[in-house]
Amino acid sequence: MEHLVILESVTKRFGEVWAVRDLSIRIKSGVTYGLLGPNGSGKSTTMKMILGMLRPDSGRILVNGLDVSENPVEARRIIGYVPESPSLYEYLTGIEYLDFVGEAYGVPPRERKERIEEFLRAFELKGREGEMINGYSRGMKQKLALIAALMHRPKILILDEPLSGLDPRSARIVKDLLNKLKEEGVAVILSTHILEIADALCDEMAIMYEGRKLAEGRPKELREMAGMPGSTLEEVFLKLTGTEDLKEIIEALVR
Repeated sequence: MEHLVILESVTKRFGEVWAVRDLSIRIKSGVTYGLLGPNGSGKSTTMKMILGMLRPDSGRILVNGLDVSENPVEARRIIGYVPESPSLYEYLTGIEYLDFVGEAYGVPPRERKERIEEFLRAFELKGREGEMINGYSRGMKQKLALIAALMHRPKILILDEPLSGLDPRSARIVKDLLNKLKEEGVAVILSTHILEIADALCDEMAIMYEGRKLAEGRPKELREMAGMPGSTLEEVFLKLTGTEDLKEIIEALVR
């Protein structure tokens, strides 16, 4: 299936607050798609609806052809998810946690062991897997959560602020991993409020503000859309909103 994720006119409210308004996006396999915007723009709510953790008030979400509202469990089987602040079982060791996650997803024991070893080496956690998770640094916990999300070879990987808490070397490992996953046909959806991360990692992106999609396309297309082919994404964001009143938002995005 060419489009692994489809959102059609999706809306979500929390009381009087519009979290997402009439959002439509299509994400192909082998594409890294970014949701770009400041905190409160609807990025995390959108991701949670794709995961089936939240139900949209209106509209439809399809994951690999499955309606997420009707088939949330089946949809989750093909999705890997890493939240910005992962909640891990702190009193397990790293190896115990990964083994537990792999078993929960039905990964056979031999394959589970091989994949755990492979990822521990790749993320430079080899030798630390026998330690309790509550002794891990934030960056180590982030890497462990990413390994757990990849244990079952998901077709779709959802990452909320994926480089948060990672040192430069680990961030480079994640970037290289995302490129490899794209080659394997995995659709990667990531949210970020940092423009340079979106520019470096994303093939396509949606610029969001107050729950709305302001613009969508490849970074180059967004620059051309704004009539600013040689500009930064900060300048594009400001131009596409059509107002100078969003300078504070731009400043928040580049912090």
